[in-house]
Amino acid sequence: MDDKTTGVDPKMLELLVCPLTHGVLKFDREKNELVSEKARLAYPIRDGIPIMLVSEARKLEMPI
Repeated sequence: MDDKTTGVDPKMLELLVCPLTHGVLKFDREKNELVSEKARLAYPIRDGIPIMLVSEARKLEMPI
């Protein structure tokens, strides 16, 4: 993870977990968000700050 892209400390990203499931998050560099596959949610990163609120997360579409 490159903090030049996100503005977020890479070590902090490694420590964050999904607030809903407490599961692992994957960093999506293209969309600049943290993805919880278990919860099917994507948490945005705004101005270098991960927004770890379920109410702010984007719901992921189910694969067909």
